[in-house]
Amino acid sequence: MACLLMFILLVLFQAIIPVVLSHGNAQTCRSYCGNLTVDYPFATQSGCGHPGFRDLLFCINDVLMFHISSGSYRVLDIDYAYQSLTLHDPHMSTCDSIVLGGRGNGFVVEQWRSPFLNPTTDNVFMLIECSAESPLFEGFPGKHLPCGNVSGMGCEEYYNCPAWDIIGPKRVGPVYGSGPPECCAVSFEAIKAVNLTKLGCQGYSSAYSLAPLRLSGPDGWSYGIRVKYSIQGNEAFCKACEATGGTCGFDIDGNSDLCMCGSWNSTSNCDSVHSTSNRIRWTFMDAIAGLLMTEIIWRNLPSLQ
Repeated sequence: MACLLMFILLVLFQAIIPVVLSHGNAQTCRSYCGNLTVDYPFATQSGCGHPGFRDLLFCINDVLMFHISSGSYRVLDIDYAYQSLTLHDPHMSTCDSIVLGGRGNGFVVEQWRSPFLNPTTDNVFMLIECSAESPLFEGFPGKHLPCGNVSGMGCEEYYNCPAWDIIGPKRVGPVYGSGPPECCAVSFEAIKAVNLTKLGCQGYSSAYSLAPLRLSGPDGWSYGIRVKYSIQGNEAFCKACEATGGTCGFDIDGNSDLCMCGSWNSTSNCDSVHSTSNRIRWTFMDAIAGLLMTEIIWRNLPSLQ
């Protein structure tokens, strides 16, 4: 009799424990970091957001950080309506300071992310103190230089910043004498990657336009990197998920879409799992009842021997 009861107890535990543990598999996606809202397609937790933006944002001491192959940047703003992020590189030059020594991150995004994550067309990159051997100046001085204004912003105006007083004389104009200019303004589209080492540049600055606002000078420019993102994949799935009170995410093993519905995940939307959730709640209640029954049998086991 005792052996039979022990066998029954073992079967009950094998049936009950997985049910109890599965009830705690709910995943809650963090929706903020500091004063910034973190919403789809972004996330700071594995399995949340869109798989194309996984391992991109990290919340460190309530500071939202953006990480790509060229380095880490602080996120200043996420504009979900315009689908853009504003980033800050602490080693980027501004109107008040010129940072040399190749310490800046520049901007190089992984190839698999590049179709849906790139600086905006109104973002200017001003490359500073680039060598004559830089790919920017191949064939110099005969070949046309790629330097120019982007959305009304360029080096000619940037030279008027007080930070340039430390650098010294400036070579301005179409003819630069025996060497390249100290500053070359380009769009991201023109060079595809801002890698200071490969470009042979000592530093860089980046500014973006807040059109239709037209600022009078470089001291009023918005310095930073403005990145445009686009969502690749099934937007209809996410809209249906959110319409039923769910949160969009993905299966970390297969990268397939998931709708997170509080305590349970769905492969469609939260309405489709409502009846299933009820059955699961009954299964959980059955598990609790089984545990209580097990306890009663266990306590009475000596008297049954």
